[in-house]
Amino acid sequence: MRIRLLSLTLAIIGIIPLHAQTLNIAMTGDIMMGTTFPSIMLPANEGRDLFRDAKEVLVNADLTVGNLEGAICDGGRSTKGVGPNSYAFRTPTSYGHLLKEAGFDFLSMANNHANDFGLEGIESTERVLNEQGILYSGIAGRVESAVIERKGLKIGLCAFGHNSYTLKHTDLNTVGRIVDDLVNSCDLVIVSFHGGAEGRTKSHLPNGPETFLGENRGSLRQLAHFCIDHGADVVYGHGPHVVRAMEVYKDRFIAYSLGNFCTPYNVSLTGISGYAPVVEININADGSFIDGKIHSFLQTRGVGPRQDATGSVAREIRNLSANDIPQSQAFIDAQGNILLK
Repeated sequence: MRIRLLSLTLAIIGIIPLHAQTLNIAMTGDIMMGTTFPSIMLPANEGRDLFRDAKEVLVNADLTVGNLEGAICDGGRSTKGVGPNSYAFRTPTSYGHLLKEAGFDFLSMANNHANDFGLEGIESTERVLNEQGILYSGIAGRVESAVIERKGLKIGLCAFGHNSYTLKHTDLNTVGRIVDDLVNSCDLVIVSFHGGAEGRTKSHLPNGPETFLGENRGSLRQLAHFCIDHGADVVYGHGPHVVRAMEVYKDRFIAYSLGNFCTPYNVSLTGISGYAPVVEININADGSFIDGKIHSFLQTRGVGPRQDATGSVAREIRNLSANDIPQSQAFIDAQGNILLK
């Protein structure tokens, strides 16, 4: 915050130029481009068509962020069990370039699949992302946060999850420390979280904590508001495998779950589980929300997100937002535009 005020003061007296007036951000949910475990399940054409329909929005944004669900590696031993609720995702390292070509600048690793192939998988994933120039964070004891510059603005990014090996979003002391550090050193701060109970019955955002398979999946309204109260400017979530409500709180944007985005195999895509939005927002240089747009895409097995001409995804988020957060400073119109009230 001090840097923001200093920059503004210096700009006013003409010592440095003013920053760009606005920033355009594109956000997605879970990404797992295909897996070689427990059997080979990979898309056609080596995955080159996965992001075809969504690429224009993703590439043209000033900043594009999402959640990387699983390890990018070619070997290793699965850390998961063999039960019906146990899944391990291993995407080939040769697919790494697809993420860069799709426009991604930052990916969260703070989720329940980043450790599917242990330290070997984590190190391989980090190596692939480094090679592609994609920033990341979220694993405890490794990369806590990342900083990128866009349009003269220094942007801090961080990610939190519910697993023991992640930076845990239930540990508000750690969340507060990392967010505070970024707020004090950056112009804008973006927070990602992986949380919430999973499944088609979990699209409504509850009040209070959520549990799933015996795990504490967080009190997500509290978490998001906590981050904004500490100075974060954008908060986006994922984890339930369905979309959830969106909110503007204290002039800052929050997406509580962006659902599945590009998960062509071993993830249910039936009904609302196949909803795959790209949410595009515009914010001022001080982080305040201007407006946004929900771009509707649908997934089918083995294909990736494809344009939804009916706008069903935007309608679902519109209804959830109106029902679950009527006090939001924004509303979503029939075309999926996110507008201030």
